[in-house]
Amino acid sequence: MTGKVFFSVSMSLDGFIAPGSLGELMGRQWMELQRWIFPQRFFRENLKLGEGGEEGRDNDIVRETFERTGASVMGRRMFDAGEQMWPEEAPFHTPVFVVTHEKRDPWERPGGTVFHFVNDGIETALDQARQAAGDRDVRIAGGGATILEYVNAGLVDEFSIALSPVLFGSGIRLFEGVDAGRVALTQVRAEPTQRATHLTYAVRER
Repeated sequence: MTGKVFFSVSMSLDGFIAPGSLGELMGRQWMELQRWIFPQRFFRENLKLGEGGEEGRDNDIVRETFERTGASVMGRRMFDAGEQMWPEEAPFHTPVFVVTHEKRDPWERPGGTVFHFVNDGIETALDQARQAAGDRDVRIAGGGATILEYVNAGLVDEFSIALSPVLFGSGIRLFEGVDAGRVALTQVRAEPTQRATHLTYAVRER
């Protein structure tokens, strides 16, 4: 049985998922956006940030997202940023398929993450990710442009947003350029916590 294709992101109240430039990643706004996830026990353990951390629904959501993911797909912009910021043991622990024009051999990291570089489009990357994931789900990890490509191509089954109590004012909007005439949503659940509001939607063709 083939798993679902999904994405899961943090978003500001005014609709942004990242600053406008790579140089602002890990800056103040981005840190505020992700503030809900940093204290979570599972997140800290996965990135080897030390023992301890919060447990509760936020922590459960982080763990559930990780455990359902059998492979990930990302765009080149996200990979370039992550290559500089991820620890040596990258946090995926699964195959990751990078949509790019560059020809490059697979890059294996400690802990089970292997980056594969796919040169012939988003559908080929997804096909390879599905095969690698088996009966688990494929996560479209980002960035925003790559997520939008998959949404507009009708290839996303479900998505979750962690709505953070922060305003950006500018940056990368999650749904900038979405084909709204083609995409319809059904709300699956809404879960408020002390740190964020977690929204999950099923995606169908309008």
